Amino acid sequence: MLDCPSVLIVGGGLAGLAAAVSLAPRGFRVTVLEARGRLGGRAGSFVDPASGQFVDACQHASMGCCTNLAHFFDTVGVGHFLEPQPILYFMTPDGRVSRFAADPWPAPFHLGRALASAHYLTEGEKVRIGYGLLALLREPPDADPPLHDWLLRHHQTPRTIDRFWGVVLTSALNETPDRVGLKYARKVFRDGFLRHRDGFVVHVPTVPLGRLYGDELRGWLAARGVTVREGVGVKRLAEESQTGISRPAISHALLRDGSTVRADHYVLAVPFDRVIDLLPAGLAADPYFSAPQGLAASPITSVHLWYDRPVMSLPHAVLIDCFGHWAFNRGETAPGEHYVQVVTSATRAFRGLGQDEVLRRTVEELGRLFPPARTAVVRRTKVVTEHAATFSAIPGVDRFRPEQASPIPNLVLAGDWTRTGWPATMEGAVRSGYLAAEVVLARVGRPERLVQLDLGARP
Repeated sequence: MLDCPSVLIVGGGLAGLAAAVSLAPRGFRVTVLEARGRLGGRAGSFVDPASGQFVDACQHASMGCCTNLAHFFDTVGVGHFLEPQPILYFMTPDGRVSRFAADPWPAPFHLGRALASAHYLTEGEKVRIGYGLLALLREPPDADPPLHDWLLRHHQTPRTIDRFWGVVLTSALNETPDRVGLKYARKVFRDGFLRHRDGFVVHVPTVPLGRLYGDELRGWLAARGVTVREGVGVKRLAEESQTGISRPAISHALLRDGSTVRADHYVLAVPFDRVIDLLPAGLAADPYFSAPQGLAASPITSVHLWYDRPVMSLPHAVLIDCFGHWAFNRGETAPGEHYVQVVTSATRAFRGLGQDEVLRRTVEELGRLFPPARTAVVRRTKVVTEHAATFSAIPGVDRFRPEQASPIPNLVLAGDWTRTGWPATMEGAVRSGYLAAEVVLARVGRPERLVQLDLGARP
């Protein structure tokens, strides 16, 4: 075992864990360092001091098209904690609901009747949307002009943008249609709704996200010799002190407590705004490493409410023309406590409101949408905003997203912000970890494809 190459992974989020899960069974001695006291990164949970329960910072969900995320969860034995929801429920402020489900027809026709039955769109608007979707599919995959202008050129109206394109894309990309580029909007609709009949199926964890990184994952890693150290922060990576070498390798990681950790290979799997701080000083100006500084962050806000009785009969609701974007029915999490989480994406507009006002508007809206909530008692609440939840998928954003293989011979980057072909999602994070592991394998002369095929793709 001591003859096996060693890998130090800085960051215990999905990207770092995916790299660890890929490399550990392939003869590498893997160590994962996570600065926080928990694994999972942004897709994780915290302990609520008021109840001692695990609470997700924000409700995360997968889709049928997320093949690498599904592969990762199945590999470590937690895939059964995600429940498919083949019906989506779209609700308008008057409480009316449209069911969005697939018919037994091949894609892209499987969702035609679901779109046709959407009560919140007129017949003319549905025709416009159908035309827009067909035009979207005809665009080159890498075309990335401003989406909003493209939509207007293709006969979309403010109402179709607000009630269809924005409803889907703001949740999927955590950004509003007036700010995103065409490329990842096309990716969402093509892979999620038009390419395969199961691509749109939402998979929601039935347990707190922190549970996904619990006993099963830790046992899987331990059985393969992976060392996981939580609450251990890295101060910076250091280069070898050799002269005459244009790209010296990383020699060790200096920890915040002053100790060092050495490895043959290093995977830096941290948020994009932390990369420069962790690099040797001489690398900050390198175009490869400085490119992510062009990325902008987009916030997301979740409002957690515990009622004294059930207030939602639906498992979830996609909210149209509402203050919130999604409402999730999390069930009875403790005796007499019925948990609802409302998620709103791209919440720059919330900055001037304050948590009390966000909470007040959310409670009032739930009362209008779900009659039982009007008389139910709200036992406790929590408002959580992740200010840097994702990068903003602006037009041409890929110019700020580096490949995983860095110019340093033993340093690799991972994170959903690296170039994965996907937007900032859990799927993108896992893909980045698999791609990073592919680079490490190639550098030791053992190239192997680890990234899973897209849904419905043939080998």
